[in-house]
Order: sequence, then structure tokens, then C-alpha cells
Amino acid sequence: MKIAIVGASGQAGSRLTAELARRGHAVTAIARNPEKIATLPGVTAVRGDVNDQAALTALWAGHDAAISSVHFSVSDPVKLIGAAKASGVGRYLVVGGAGSLEVAPGVRLVTTPNFPAQYKAEASKGAEFLDLLRQETDLNWTFLSPSALFVAGERTGKFRLGTDQLLTAADGKSSISFEDFAVALADEIERPAHIRQRFTVGY
Repeated sequence: MKIAIVGASGQAGSRLTAELARRGHAVTAIARNPEKIATLPGVTAVRGDVNDQAALTALWAGHDAAISSVHFSVSDPVKLIGAAKASGVGRYLVVGGAGSLEVAPGVRLVTTPNFPAQYKAEASKGAEFLDLLRQETDLNWTFLSPSALFVAGERTGKFRLGTDQLLTAADGKSSISFEDFAVALADEIERPAHIRQRFTVGY
């Protein structure tokens, strides 16, 4: 498949780029500083601005799927969704956040008392992005939320999937590595199971 990733030099984006390249896909890796993108087979590094809707539309055109892997606080979901629709990509996938996941019916993690203050603005923006996507009926979108701890680690290929509820392990910890998150999203691209849905991944 031909897949475009905006934010390809970031923590999640770089792992996604590597995972998709490993599987033999043709990847257009878009970043403000394309020189930071690793040289990999099938990967074309391109300079792009997440806030330039017209340019992003042009970059995404002709791809089977487009992925947004950018911070919510420095991007505009309206522009991203608009670019996805105008570009005519077959699928639009978003690297989501854990803050919009539920810890009890109707209670999002971001609204709980112990949610770290420094991440609240970013998490709230992510929840707004998801709410906007849920109003879309023409776009084939998918939003993948990581678990609460989203960190560098190993590619194990062993994880659990969920829907709108935060996943926690037996020890109460909620985590996923960037590497295994990339596996889960690549699996979803190759074998669609969550069209116009949010899902989550964790150990």
C-alpha cells in the first residue's frame, strides 16, 4: 500500500514509519525537518507543514491511507480532517491520546483528579479531535488511543485491544510501547476492523 504519515520524525511517527517499511509498504514520511527521518527501504522523506491544509491535501493525494501523528496542541483538527477529505485518501488514521478513554461509564481519564496537569491541555485537544471525527460520515477514519503510559520500549507484538475503556494490566499499570502501538496501527491498516471507530491498545 501507499501510505502517508505526517509527523513521521516524532516518537510514534518514526516507529510507524519503520513498521510500515518493514512490512513492504511505500511510505511518504512528512515532517517539518525531513532530514530527521531515518533512511529506510520504501520510505520517501518530504517536507510538510501540518497547518498548511492545501499543501497537506496535495501531499496525501494518491495514497491508500494517511496517518496523523502530531501533537494536538500544535495542529488544527479541522484542517487535518479537511485535508483528508479533500485528498481522497481511502483511509485516515489518527495517533490518538489516552486522555479521552473512559475509566468509568461516561468518565474520561482527562477529567479525573489525578490526571497530570502538564498533559491536560494536550489531552483535552485530543478528546475534541475524536469528538469531531465522530461527526464525520463520509470519511473512513480510525483513531487509535494508546494506554496511559506511552513510552519507548520493545516490539513484542503481544498486546490487547479495547474500545473506549482504558486498558490496565493485572498490576494496575496502563502502558504500551511506541513500537507495539505501531504494530497495532499497521495491523489495522492491513486488516481494517475499526472503520469510523476509536480503539485502544495496551498490555
